[in-house]
Amino acid sequence: MNICVVGTGYVGLVTGAVFADLGNEVVCVDNVAKKIAQLQAGQMPIYEPGLEEMVARNVADGRLTFTTDLAAGVRRAVIVFITVGTPAKDTGQTDLAAVEVVARQIAEAMERYTVIVNKSTVPVGTGNLVREVIERHQTTPVPFDVVSNPEFLREGSAIEDTLRPDRIVIGAPTQQVAMTLLELYAPLERPMIITDVPSAEIIKYASNAFLATKISFINSIANICELAGADVTQVMKGMGLDPRIGPAFLQAGLGYGGSCFPKDTDSLIHTAATLGADFPLLRAVVDTNRERASHFVRTIEKALAPLDDKTLGVLGLAFKPNTDDMREAKSVEVINRLVERGATVRAYDPVAVGNARALLPPGVVYCESPYAAATDADGVVLVTEWNEFKLLNLERLRTVMRRPAVFDGRNLWEAERMKRLGFEYHSMGRKPVLPS
Repeated sequence: MNICVVGTGYVGLVTGAVFADLGNEVVCVDNVAKKIAQLQAGQMPIYEPGLEEMVARNVADGRLTFTTDLAAGVRRAVIVFITVGTPAKDTGQTDLAAVEVVARQIAEAMERYTVIVNKSTVPVGTGNLVREVIERHQTTPVPFDVVSNPEFLREGSAIEDTLRPDRIVIGAPTQQVAMTLLELYAPLERPMIITDVPSAEIIKYASNAFLATKISFINSIANICELAGADVTQVMKGMGLDPRIGPAFLQAGLGYGGSCFPKDTDSLIHTAATLGADFPLLRAVVDTNRERASHFVRTIEKALAPLDDKTLGVLGLAFKPNTDDMREAKSVEVINRLVERGATVRAYDPVAVGNARALLPPGVVYCESPYAAATDADGVVLVTEWNEFKLLNLERLRTVMRRPAVFDGRNLWEAERMKRLGFEYHSMGRKPVLPS
């Protein structure tokens, strides 16, 4: 099929590359000329494992192209995916300005029947909005349909999630329209669910809000464990073996961040209020998550106070492993709070330093390795659970530190091992390991 993907962020670029890899002719469009020039030169604007190789392969084979010419991309396509950003406003409401602009441009370019697919995360009712915008701005009246096809990819494993999704959700006005998407996705041989458009739009938000709820729930249990002398990792194992609960998203830590969970929970709360429904449960989830970084910093301060003469090595800046994305990254809040208390911060991340510089306070020292960040430090603070950190030579780490205190915001290491190695070890929802 001939496909046009409008927007080359995480969702759009991965979607376009994967559909091209499946044998389709794909043109990816973006209004940022610099980004398109980068992509045409083979440079990725984002870090995502395996993406650069997939893009290069399909560009070389002529199945994947990049352009700023949206009209040309729309005219050659039978399916147009909208994958532009939908950021949150200060009120929590989703900003649909970019979606509306793209819908108008599609309307002005269409010359034949086209299926318009909302793949951006958008609140319920956006399908109707897109339809109205297109109808209002069509230069030549031609038939079209609007479909909702929410994405469920995770940064750091986006290609795997796109090739082997748990499910493919298609919200379509008719069965006939749904068949166009079914045909496109058929090579993946994955479970598909066909719904009406509003149900598909809600499925995405409901899924993310539920996962956010699990995270905030286990973090609240972690607070109880700290006070009671229990071990939240054991509690999680006992809960997770219940098939009604499962272990996924039950890891206690610094809470959720990134481009999806914070924005989507706020948006669903706003949508519920707009429709006249209250959602106190989800508001509590957001409040619990907001408190995690300050709770972690209080733990550090309690152990090392005062902080105004302390040096801390911070390991991990991205909001999660295997990405350079700093959106809603917990490192920003943690480091800001440490600097406000007078601490000197030495930071390391495998790939996110470039993006982090613009968000972190001046004076942060960026290091070339975790050992450099820990050198002469009074404590090491783990924020992002990169696999590289799990495999650290901890004896070497302890040797270069001034004080062997570790503050593990992700429960990456085993407490007993840290004790054997001579660390003072503080983690989330577990008893601290203190020097004898």
